Amino acid sequence: MNLFNQPDALTQEQWIWLAKITGAVSGSAVSLAYMLPKGKREAAVRFAVGLICGMIFGGAAGVKIAEHLTLSNSLGQAELMLMGSAAASFAAWTALGFFKRFTDRLKNQIGGSVPQEGERDEG
Repeated sequence: MNLFNQPDALTQEQWIWLAKITGAVSGSAVSLAYMLPKGKREAAVRFAVGLICGMIFGGAAGVKIAEHLTLSNSLGQAELMLMGSAAASFAAWTALGFFKRFTDRLKNQIGGSVPQEGERDEG
């Protein structure tokens, strides 16, 4: 028995939650292709932020994107959630990565050498 072959197996609300989660995880995963994290900690933080932002802002982002592309009447609620969650997650992941790189460069310019994750301060 496959849940995806039986439309009555999941309620509309469950489909929307499934779409939100799938979109948020997918958005974070796609972001890896653009900017790889430098360490496990950075990857975990960026993944968590992407997931949370995708879950929270997925609905609003999906509606805004659909309105901008005039797709509102063509897509269902679950599709809007999937699209919006992926976009919000991708944007959060990417923005956090750029912010991290920017602050690292700023630290290096101002304070000289700053120990990175996993390095020892032998002074």
